[in-house]
Amino acid sequence: MRSESGAEVGGVEAGASVVTRADEAYRSIKADIIRGTRSPGERLRIERLREIYGIGPTPIREALQRLSADQLVIAEGNRGFTVAPFDREEFNDLNTARIAVEKEALRMSLRNGGLEWEGAVVAASYVMRKEDAALAESEGAVPDSWEKANADFHAAIVSACGSRWLLWTRGHLHDLCERYRRASVSFELGTRHLGEEHAAIADAALARDAERVCELTERHYERTAKMFERGPLK
Repeated sequence: MRSESGAEVGGVEAGASVVTRADEAYRSIKADIIRGTRSPGERLRIERLREIYGIGPTPIREALQRLSADQLVIAEGNRGFTVAPFDREEFNDLNTARIAVEKEALRMSLRNGGLEWEGAVVAASYVMRKEDAALAESEGAVPDSWEKANADFHAAIVSACGSRWLLWTRGHLHDLCERYRRASVSFELGTRHLGEEHAAIADAALARDAERVCELTERHYERTAKMFERGPLK
């Protein structure tokens, strides 16, 4: 028997379809929360999300539960779900954890990385330099291409750390910090020299200067957190 969507009800095909649609809903809603399309504090109504994403209520509900576990969404019992608000103390705590994990991954990666790692860092640095130059000339929101280049740049430097769990933890903290970082970079476009910061980090990494790259990366991340101490959060 098949449902209206064409999935076989009660069979393997239906189960696979539900999992796939839930994953799709999870990825789409998560991306929109990080981009700011779904605003901090916004109430996430199942029917409205169904209309926006074209996905049924059951996969959307499952996705929201997963996002709640990720702490990007707040589950309010019978009242439903809302996007987690911005919070200075929360972000400072996230940033502290992120820096600690990042520095250990950096030390291990610089120790373990070979020629392939060096090539990946050089390639990511090249793309990052291009995106930083374009960002410096732009106005408005930070483009997704810059965000991808930024994520790929930092990921390339830690990629040889050799610990799957360390990289998983780092990736999760990266996602939680990203929506704050997007707001911070937009706010500081006229005052921050991101290209110089990234170039210095890359040079230190390729020189295998672990203490220097850790110091520069910590300073780089802390600048984002300090922005929220100066301005109002939305």
